[in-house]
Amino acid sequence: MKRIVFVMIALLIGIGVATTQNAKKAVISSDNVEHDFGTIKEADGSVTHTFVIKNTGDAPLVITRVVASCGCTTPQFSKEPIAPGQTSKIDVAYNPAGRPGQFVKTIAVYSNGKDGTFTLRIKGVVE
Repeated sequence: MKRIVFVMIALLIGIGVATTQNAKKAVISSDNVEHDFGTIKEADGSVTHTFVIKNTGDAPLVITRVVASCGCTTPQFSKEPIAPGQTSKIDVAYNPAGRPGQFVKTIAVYSNGKDGTFTLRIKGVVE
């Protein structure tokens, strides 16, 4: 009787592990995670770069929020799910007003992707 109970428990644990290992997951990726604006002029106003994000997983990717490291950086993104193999865009605008010199800003992309947070960077020099 104990042997039967032991075998049943082992089978249930095995099924649970197999199910977990086969779970589909979204994976966020990008060919370009950093953009260098080079030298920009403060008088010219904001500059913008578009990052292309790809779902390389096998489940829909949902970007829940995108947060910049500074109020001078404004990200815009779609909350529509990204199907496996498909892409979406994140537009990042940087306002150089009153910020002469070198800058490096990070943009944290939060999603249901395998790693949770994905980081993008912009940099440049303001004259």
